[in-house]
Amino acid sequence: MRLFLSSYRFGAHYDRLAALVGEPGRVALIPNACDAWPEAWAGAVTSDMVPLRKLGYAPETVDLRDFVDSPAELERTLADFPLLWVRGGNTFVLRAQFARSGADLVLPKLLAADALVYAGYSAGACVMTPDLHGIESVDDPAEVAPTCGIEPQWDGLGLVDRRIVPHLDSPTDPTGECGELAESYRAAGIAHWALTDDDAIVVDGDRTEVLISRAES
Repeated sequence: MRLFLSSYRFGAHYDRLAALVGEPGRVALIPNACDAWPEAWAGAVTSDMVPLRKLGYAPETVDLRDFVDSPAELERTLADFPLLWVRGGNTFVLRAQFARSGADLVLPKLLAADALVYAGYSAGACVMTPDLHGIESVDDPAEVAPTCGIEPQWDGLGLVDRRIVPHLDSPTDPTGECGELAESYRAAGIAHWALTDDDAIVVDGDRTEVLISRAES
């Protein structure tokens, strides 16, 4: 299993993603964390395509809404890509779209077979954790029902063993909500990683490496 989980895009560790992937090639860009914000969706896609193209990748949008109740088709589609790039947005909306499309079943299977690399930032990272409780303080679960037609799910895919708090001390979080979330986990004794926008978690086979400026446990 190969994972690159970050707070914001490549953080300060693009070299580690490159080492997981090898030569740049096709990338499946999954922007469904932004589905609750249709006016911003196209711009969100473009904002990730540009840096990927500059690094030599060939990104293609894969919209999970095109695969609702079609997990076999989604598996065939994703298996053609050496890299998935799952951007940030609303973690609960992304989790719901994973459930509707079967990505929550397909991705663990493909990753266990080492068929691709999963790179996700912010919501794209948080959705891989065991439990989403607490993230409602920064992402609104009420956006799920009108956007996805189902109720929010509170479990992540559990492909890493602890929760992730992105955007610690980040200009993208001017009110400090992410820092407050990390503090609440710390006070409750909940294992987590609190990531600045420079930090990343790298999983390569049985090895998990924390590229982080301040570790939380």
